[in-house]
Amino acid sequence: MLTRKQHELLMFIHERIKETGVSPSFDEMKEALDLASKSGIHRLITALEERGFLRRLAHRARALEVVKLPQQATTSAPAGGRGVFQPKVVEASRTSAPIAANETRELSVLGRIAAGTPIAAIQHERDKLHVPESILGAGEHYVLQVEGDSMIQAGILDGDYAVIRKVSTANSGEIIVALVMGEEATLKRLRRKGASLALEAANPAYETRIFGPDQVQVQGKLVGLIRRYQ
Repeated sequence: MLTRKQHELLMFIHERIKETGVSPSFDEMKEALDLASKSGIHRLITALEERGFLRRLAHRARALEVVKLPQQATTSAPAGGRGVFQPKVVEASRTSAPIAANETRELSVLGRIAAGTPIAAIQHERDKLHVPESILGAGEHYVLQVEGDSMIQAGILDGDYAVIRKVSTANSGEIIVALVMGEEATLKRLRRKGASLALEAANPAYETRIFGPDQVQVQGKLVGLIRRYQ
């Protein structure tokens, strides 16, 4: 699911490329979406890029390529990689025998998580998932399905179910659910840089994003993953 502004920008870029063969300028995008600054356009483009809808073409001015439109979105399984954090992964087949109730906890699946996911997507229960108690511990937990490849070198793949412990603070180096500017939720590694907060991807294709302390709200931290195989 895209936010309204993300969808508007994606379709504007798509239509402009169809008409002229080149992507619009930042000024044109800002005017089309009636935004006050180019920084808002930059955030929208970064979110669309991380979710696989846009691609920036290197060494070319105004070089944006529309990779897919929302109705064309598919689930892929990118290759994994090595990273500092190796999450606890539970393999779960859709046809496997049920696990005894006293060994699992039923958690709410609240939506998909990636840079650009609208806040509404992590507020409403979409499904239920039985999660082994061995990866939980104390506290309140919920589940989000990962969308995109920005964390593959931390062993987090597109389609994985991220098990999140609900917290409001986190240490530098932990992988968190961050609400950015009150508009988008993303799963990234937190780095503290003086008074600033950095949200770091685990994929060199994506840039680290720096924010002021009042621009990022921690909504949970990753404690494990569930991976399903068809």
